[in-house]
Amino acid sequence: MVEATSCGGVVIFRGKILLLYKNYKNKYEGWVLPKGTVEAGEEFKETALREVKEETGVSASIIKYVGKSQYNFNTPQDTVTKDVHWYLMMADSYYSKPQREEFFMDSGYYKFHEAFHLLKFSNEKQILEKAYNEYVYLKKSNLWGCKKYF
Repeated sequence: MVEATSCGGVVIFRGKILLLYKNYKNKYEGWVLPKGTVEAGEEFKETALREVKEETGVSASIIKYVGKSQYNFNTPQDTVTKDVHWYLMMADSYYSKPQREEFFMDSGYYKFHEAFHLLKFSNEKQILEKAYNEYVYLKKSNLWGCKKYF
C-alpha cells in the first residue's frame, strides 16, 4: 500500500465552475476538477494554485479550504491510497487552456448543475457541492471577492 497526496481547486468565476476534460489514448476519461501531486517542500495551498495554473492556465486566488476526499486505485506494482485536499478558489477571468501534456483536451466554465452532472467521480461531485454552497453563502453575505475576507 502506497500513500499519495494531491491538492486541487473548485475554481469559480462569475458563478460558474472550471472543469477539465481528460482523454487518455482515446479512452474516455471524463470531466474532472483540476488537481495534482504535492511536490517536496510545497505547502498544500501552493500545490493547489500551481496545479490549477499548470492544468488550466488559470490564475486563481484561494478563498478557503473546503475539505479532503480519499480514494484508492491500483497500479501494476501496488494499491495507492490518495488524499486530495480541496480549496474554493476565485478565478480572475473566463480564460482557460487545457494542458495537453496531461491529456486534457478541453476546459471551460459551467453552471453548477451542468458541472455536477458532467463530473465523472462521485467524490468530486461531493466536494463541488460543498464548495459551491460555501460560494453561495459568501455571495449572499457580500463577502465573495471582498479582499478583507481573505
